[in-house]
Amino acid sequence: MAVERDIISAKKPKDIKIKRDTIRNIAISFIIILILWNSFFVVGAGNKGVIFNTFTGVKDKTYDEGLHFKIPFFEKPYIFEVRTRIYNAHASAASKDLQIVSTEVALNYHINKDKVNNLFKNIGPGYEERIISPSIQEVVKAVTAKSIAEELITKREVVKEQIKAALRERLNNYYIVLDDLSVTNFDFSREFNLAIEQKVTAEQNALKEQN
Repeated sequence: MAVERDIISAKKPKDIKIKRDTIRNIAISFIIILILWNSFFVVGAGNKGVIFNTFTGVKDKTYDEGLHFKIPFFEKPYIFEVRTRIYNAHASAASKDLQIVSTEVALNYHINKDKVNNLFKNIGPGYEERIISPSIQEVVKAVTAKSIAEELITKREVVKEQIKAALRERLNNYYIVLDDLSVTNFDFSREFNLAIEQKVTAEQNALKEQN
């Protein structure tokens, strides 16, 4: 019995060392995997990547589709879609004759892929809320105020082109390219719509009397 206890006692320090080595190896392997996992990032199709460094800020370089290296823990990638996107907005404005006009706008746009890092540095990921939405509001109000309400109906295509040109110039200053714009609806007050209906009816009745 004494001999067996001596053998068991002799094995214990060795077993403890093996366990410690195993735990250490597992911890090292975990750290290595964690470092490797945080050393790469993927940019998908139709996107561009930028990197923010904890110490130096946004890098001037942009990253195309594919797998890329970054400094683990100190650099964070941000991905921006550069394909054409759709943004719908509603704007209320007063016409030249002080009629309230509600305008529905559908905007097709894309980010200038060569200026993604500038967009991120100066504006950030929330560019739709910070730039596109207020730009639509201001441009629609400015253009609407130049025409009387009836002209917004009869010259709808002209008004649309005016909004489109002004908005394109404005967004271009923020690295956003306007592809197309549609005015999906002009809506007026109930009183104005009724007045227009009465005017059209009167004109039709006058034409019938002439005939």
